[in-house]
Amino acid sequence: MSSLTPSAALPNNSAGKMAADQRRRNWNKTGLVLFLVLPGMLLFFLFVLVPIGQSFFFSFYRWNGFGPPETFWELKNFEQLFSHGAFHAAVWHTLALIALSLGIQLPLAMGLALLVGRGTLPGRRFFRLMLFVPYVFSEIITAIIWRYVLDPNAGLLNVVLGSVIPGYEPVSWLAEQYVIIFALFFVLTWKYFGFYMILYMAALQSIPGDLEDAARIDGATERQVLWNITLPMVGPTVRLTIYLSVLGAIQQFVIVWVMTQGGPVNYSETLGTYVYKYGIQRGQLGYGSAVAVVLFVVTFAFSLAYQFFVLRHDYQDARAA
Repeated sequence: MSSLTPSAALPNNSAGKMAADQRRRNWNKTGLVLFLVLPGMLLFFLFVLVPIGQSFFFSFYRWNGFGPPETFWELKNFEQLFSHGAFHAAVWHTLALIALSLGIQLPLAMGLALLVGRGTLPGRRFFRLMLFVPYVFSEIITAIIWRYVLDPNAGLLNVVLGSVIPGYEPVSWLAEQYVIIFALFFVLTWKYFGFYMILYMAALQSIPGDLEDAARIDGATERQVLWNITLPMVGPTVRLTIYLSVLGAIQQFVIVWVMTQGGPVNYSETLGTYVYKYGIQRGQLGYGSAVAVVLFVVTFAFSLAYQFFVLRHDYQDARAA
């Protein structure tokens, strides 16, 4: 019996060693994950979560940014914000940019993607390159270029129109109340539609050509193929670009500020320029924090709602696939 004991104990020792090795590998994996994730989480905490928390805290104080906040104003910053005419103008202008982006910019990008990506247009590669080049420029460079193009005195646009149209009177593109938002939207479209066009082209290339060919063989017209096969297949990309376009319009600052600084007389004020002008530039950091809190709540609520009601199904379909 004593001779059988060591051999009987071998399986137990082997199982224990295997369990120890498995625990060691798990700890190594956990340590590697923590080593890779913790630096990013630390930066996210310090430069995202902490500033957000500070903005919520400062929004209840009258504070100019110097020294600790002492004058507790309760909700007076928010009351002043929602009763300020410039803030109302910023909201309406932001909504106008959103509507124009969804109604013109994205359909234009889709049309160009279909034209240069699938059409028979000669020189399609050249057009793809030229249409995407504006997106490569920084927002500051874009704003400076178009500020000179739209200059009312010697701007390129007025010079060209004056040479073509007899008796043409120069237009102050960045000063007229009912023109300035459309001028800014044109610049934003020139800058960003190439990015959306590339996204749509990538989505179109992922559609199996057999589906469209089968529909054509069955007698479907090109319009029917477009509406019933092509557009539904690129639906996830379309919904993603709507999400990005809305958030981009809400957060737009650089191009508008460099070109107009929200003026004249708040004609081009947006939420982004309003935060900077009435918060940082005027030294009212408590009031600016209140504006930033409202902007954060709006964007965060939109992001959650849009992802829950619209993008969630796309994520589920992608995981199922």
